[in-house]
Amino acid sequence: MSVLLFSVAVQAQDTDVAGLIKQGIQLNNQHDYAGAIEKYKLALTTEPDNAQANYQIAFSLNASGKGTDGIPYLVKVTKANSNFTGPAFELLGGIYDSSHQPQQAIDAYKEGLKIKPDYQPLYFNLGIAYFRAKKFTEAEQAAIEAIKLDPKHANSQRLFGLVTFHQNKRAAALMGFCSYLLLEPEGPRSDEAYTNMQSILKGGTLKTEDAKAEASTIALNRALNAAIAKAKPGLTPADVLENQLKSIFEAIGQLAEKQVGNDFFRHYYADFFYSLSKTTNMPAFARQMGLSADKEANKQWLQKNEDKRKALDTWVAATERKF
Repeated sequence: MSVLLFSVAVQAQDTDVAGLIKQGIQLNNQHDYAGAIEKYKLALTTEPDNAQANYQIAFSLNASGKGTDGIPYLVKVTKANSNFTGPAFELLGGIYDSSHQPQQAIDAYKEGLKIKPDYQPLYFNLGIAYFRAKKFTEAEQAAIEAIKLDPKHANSQRLFGLVTFHQNKRAAALMGFCSYLLLEPEGPRSDEAYTNMQSILKGGTLKTEDAKAEASTIALNRALNAAIAKAKPGLTPADVLENQLKSIFEAIGQLAEKQVGNDFFRHYYADFFYSLSKTTNMPAFARQMGLSADKEANKQWLQKNEDKRKALDTWVAATERKF
């Protein structure tokens, strides 16, 4: 008996934990989740507190449709500060969200942010969880923090557009969708963003312009109606969109210069698009925004006007967007 115990102990000591984890990841990538889970379990017999093995087994369990089985492994990872702490809270929140436990998801993301305040996916997913719970004000704040940490994360821009749209903050929503389309002009979500933009642009005037209506929303509607009134016959859809956006960006930008408060919207969105409206880049910008609506015509225009497309890209890259 003692010889057997000794041999088992030696075998455990000789277990290549890093190698087992690597094999598990390879199997997971091949969608062999059962095989991956066995490799991680073997690694954990030697190192029960190994953060990577605990995270990876939870990841594979979730991928195989057994997300809730991964929760104990993730809880173990969240209690130790490692490179996997942020991803563990992210996955934990995602599992709760998928299992229709929105408050637990929100709590997991918020707890993760106490430990990893610079881990951008936690803010983004917190915003998604708030959005699904119809807590739009909280979702907007989470989206803003996600954008501050990673301005080039397209879906954070899309999230800002969606949550402000649901609050009838139409100018903010429009600029959020425009920012998203600058980063990701094509694809199913881009089609949805363009449709939402058009919904805003076709919204017409407010029934009342009282204290309940945001000043930026009133300015948007007035600018939009002025652009429609000035429209000349024979304009292409891209020309119409260019005129509408230019008028709105100018109106919102001029309004923002006179206002105080809401610094993120004023500086990051209003100032940026106001500056854009003063350049010669609006034709290329409008074509990029409208790729979902008239793909062939706008693609042809951008191809024939490669210099203008590059000039827009150069301007966007060189223009600072302050928070």
